[in-house]
Amino acid sequence: MGAGKAELKLFWRDELLQVLYWLHGEGFADLATPAGLAGFLQAEPGLVGECLAELVADGYVEAVAADGQVWYRLTELGRREGGRRFREEFAHLQRTAHYECSPNCTCHITGSREACPSHGAG
Repeated sequence: MGAGKAELKLFWRDELLQVLYWLHGEGFADLATPAGLAGFLQAEPGLVGECLAELVADGYVEAVAADGQVWYRLTELGRREGGRRFREEFAHLQRTAHYECSPNCTCHITGSREACPSHGAG
């Protein structure tokens, strides 16, 4: 496989993890078909199918047979990775407001609001 196709597949794997994470997180869908994802992403259906097969092999996505076709959904590993990539991609749009803590705040890391300067302990 040439470097251009390999880079293209990496790009679409990343996009697929993010869109599957977004669809699940927003409550739109837990399952998606390759054709549906290809149409949503304006991507080549064959490439989407190849990337989904690789994501299954790597444990990020699982294939589910239903209604005479194959549907795909994120595994727990896929939700974590899709979420990480989604946050990185859209971090610039998720800026905090005045007196609102950031996603990297100690209260999110430790689970303790007492140590959070934005929640009044500082």
